[in-house]
Amino acid sequence: MVAAPKVLTVDKINPNLREMEYAVRGRLAIRAEELRDELQKPGANLPFKQVVNCNIGNPQQLEQKPITFFRQVASLTENPELLDPKNQELVAQLYPEDAIARARTLMKMVGQSTGAYSHSMGVTGIRQTVARFLEERDGHSANPNHIYLTQGASSGVQSILSLLTENSNTGILIPIPQYPLYSATLTLLGATPVPYYLDEETGWSLDVQELERIVAAARKAGTDVRALVIINPGNPTGQCLSEANIREIIQFCESARLVLLADEVYQTNVYEPEQRPFVSFKKVLRDIDSPVELVSFHSISKGMIGECGRRGGFFECCNFDEGVLGQLYKAASVSLCPNVSGQIMVELMCNPPREGDASYTRYIDELQGLYASLRRRSKKLEAAFNAMEDVTCQPAQGSMYLFPRIRLPSKAIEAAKDAGLAPDAFYAEKMLEATGVCVVPGSGFSQKEGTWHFRSTFLPPEALFDEFCANIQKFHAEFLAFYKD
Repeated sequence: MVAAPKVLTVDKINPNLREMEYAVRGRLAIRAEELRDELQKPGANLPFKQVVNCNIGNPQQLEQKPITFFRQVASLTENPELLDPKNQELVAQLYPEDAIARARTLMKMVGQSTGAYSHSMGVTGIRQTVARFLEERDGHSANPNHIYLTQGASSGVQSILSLLTENSNTGILIPIPQYPLYSATLTLLGATPVPYYLDEETGWSLDVQELERIVAAARKAGTDVRALVIINPGNPTGQCLSEANIREIIQFCESARLVLLADEVYQTNVYEPEQRPFVSFKKVLRDIDSPVELVSFHSISKGMIGECGRRGGFFECCNFDEGVLGQLYKAASVSLCPNVSGQIMVELMCNPPREGDASYTRYIDELQGLYASLRRRSKKLEAAFNAMEDVTCQPAQGSMYLFPRIRLPSKAIEAAKDAGLAPDAFYAEKMLEATGVCVVPGSGFSQKEGTWHFRSTFLPPEALFDEFCANIQKFHAEFLAFYKD
């Protein structure tokens, strides 16, 4: 019997989904998983012993330890029987008093169980905690009713881009290189990305005069440019904006009548705080009393926390029309609520142990140890890249990535063309097959025409870092020798 044709085929699905690309979890990441499976088979014959996923900022996958206090509180909220007074004596032997007290407070905020739906914007008490965190950080008031808890920062970004998109003529300014969440979401929504280029030679800086030129040209061509996306600290580029540059950007958005989207998920990943500290867009916005409509995003996935799998984050809206906020709430209510376990981790991120608390010393030791290690690894990998022939790499002022530029011989570029790949994708694929290291080619982030890059995290365990760097350097030398002109 001949099988009936499928009702749903690729040519019949949403065409925007067909066009959408997300390089961070694309072809190379899929191949990395295949290689990981091969390594588990008896008699596996690969030139490496493990796959190292440097394609994505996923700290705990690469053996970063979670913050003890955060996990203690989370475990108590997941098993509230431990908070029953009849178990108090036993539990007090296993958990510090402040973890128990925090878990009790959180359960009063959450209600009966972490398995129940919360408010669509997130638990009210947790949003109040986030508001206090923002007030302490910036020195300005924050309204809990303008804060949405989200499934990581990504879902918040997607919600706001959806809100902004009226039709295919809606234009959103995105940085190049950019985190492909933005281009992928705009493609899915059918909106128009309006690229602006960061200048690699000056540390991936942003030129406001260039923004003015791009907006004028796009609007003249008929694109309704509505918003500017800023990723600070940068992904994949690692730059950290100065306060003066932030002020200039806000003033530009005011004159150009643009909504400002500030992706600030790497705000604690700042490695040159003396020269270039993190300053939030919200702080500068309020300092200069600007009417610009701002949405700023934060997440539990990055920083020293690295709780990516729990999917927690938030965004705050400033200067928004109340009618628009009502529509945003309606959109959020369709998904009922963000996961409650992720919301709890947001509360802990925004309200960690304080001096005098039982867990404070351990918390600070863990936090500072992780930070110092990330800073060392950042510098070590930067030096390794800059020591490689025909490679240059800007330092990471922030985030958890480096984005080196590679200059490839013409034979390698021809071989890539024959394989149907961009030259840096070809290079990254060869690196994966030779070393087990999975990176993301610069073509997945977009880049200046005629240049080639790749993005790598510096998250592999510090004890293995010298070997990790040496393996990449060895591969690079052999690649250049093989494809030498």
